[in-house]
Amino acid sequence: PPAPGPPLPPLCAPACGVPPAWAARLGATGFLISKCCFPLFKAKPGKAKRVRTIFSSEQLARLEQEFARQQYLVGQERCLLASSLHLTEEQVKVWFQNRRIKWRKQSLEQQQAKLAKMG
Repeated sequence: PPAPGPPLPPLCAPACGVPPAWAARLGATGFLISKCCFPLFKAKPGKAKRVRTIFSSEQLARLEQEFARQQYLVGQERCLLASSLHLTEEQVKVWFQNRRIKWRKQSLEQQQAKLAKMG
């Protein structure tokens, strides 16, 4: 990761006149946003909000290809796939979990559509 630069002023500093102590750094954007201006961003003490992973189209294509082959990926296979895609094992694990949920939902909708045609 790049080295942190000088602290950036909060986006709403002119409106609030706020010291950096109450500002929260969100994601990898580098912007500081006031918690007083955006109360929805208040997090539980000690818990940082996880940054959403943005997958490239190549990564998604490979993940979908592996999912079509098998819906569960564990151990060495997950490790190898993660390293070949330059992702963490956790990112691959969560992607597969979310994809299985999507797959089950699609399967259920297809079954319901089939039943509706028959009935």
